Amino acid sequence: MLCWLLLVLALALAALGSLTVFKTPDWAPWKLAVLAGEYGHWIALAPVLVAALVVIVPVNSAWKARATVFICALALGLLLKPAFEAALLARDLPVKLEKQFGRAPLTRRPFSLATLWGGSSEVIPPQTLRYAGDLSLDLYRPPRAAAGRRFPCVIVIHGGGWDSGSRAEIAHFNQWIASRGYAVAAIDYRLAPKSQWPAQRDDVLAAIAFLKSQAAERGIDSARLVLLGRSAGGQIAEAVGYTLNDPAIRGVIALYAPSDMVFAYVNAREDDILKSPTLMRQYLGGTPDTARENYESASALPCVNPRTPPTLLLHGAIDSLVWYRHSVRLDAKLTEQAVPHVFLSLPWATHAFEYNLHGPGGQLTTFAVEWFLAAVTK
Repeated sequence: MLCWLLLVLALALAALGSLTVFKTPDWAPWKLAVLAGEYGHWIALAPVLVAALVVIVPVNSAWKARATVFICALALGLLLKPAFEAALLARDLPVKLEKQFGRAPLTRRPFSLATLWGGSSEVIPPQTLRYAGDLSLDLYRPPRAAAGRRFPCVIVIHGGGWDSGSRAEIAHFNQWIASRGYAVAAIDYRLAPKSQWPAQRDDVLAAIAFLKSQAAERGIDSARLVLLGRSAGGQIAEAVGYTLNDPAIRGVIALYAPSDMVFAYVNAREDDILKSPTLMRQYLGGTPDTARENYESASALPCVNPRTPPTLLLHGAIDSLVWYRHSVRLDAKLTEQAVPHVFLSLPWATHAFEYNLHGPGGQLTTFAVEWFLAAVTK
């Protein structure tokens, strides 16, 4: 009985580890891939313990014992794969960032094995402000900020499929940005289906106008703003940043974002993990045939031109929620138009790979974001 139990446990660990290689199936919780990719170095102890038990405890089946040890070794390799791949990506990352955005005063490394087991981050409570109607934003300011000093501001736009989510999403990432010397405004926006595009664009514009009007009082440098969005929020950040033509927008950071809504719709399945066509119809007011104008104005890719703000793209190659091809295509268009940009592709990652700031995805993300902010807002 024990032999079977250990074999099943080994298989379960290998199945979890396989989510660093393959997309999460539609029937499985996608957050398991975050667990495998960004916490796998912690979980890797489990297959070692299982294999040790097989060796130490007498078992009545040699083939089961050998199979269990082999599967444990496979699980161990899969769970440690993200850390290995992050170390490889880290070698060239500073060179790529400097080539595109210029030098930045960073002394830390992009990735460190020691940091995987990380420490606590500084807690910076935000100030909640109402910026338009019933919409609010959470404003984080650098700790121990000198009176009268103004800081560049990162405007964070949350994800959630356009019909859910909140400004409190991954709040510890906002606190980390503030700890690096930036103001952070995490904003609400109106949600579908009650509000359709371009309402969300208008809400971001209202937030920008509010922050500029409050700049002196809130310690914000209104001439140095950066838009940061993840998933659905990344689509909004790109669409606004690429069409606003405001020199105050120094850059756009998009994490696993759709950049071409027509492309997204025609390549989506009604029964995919998010029921994506339904989300897009309720967000954009119909299909590309019936609401073409909204699909086009919500798409960043066709708007790219030589004046497009510098851009940092981050996307997991096995993302099961937003197809990786969105960032690949936008990267190609930015290259074609000679827009300063870096596309950081994480081969093991899915959505929300930055959630664990100390994990493989989190370390590379924080390094790239810190470099980008320092370079474009200097």
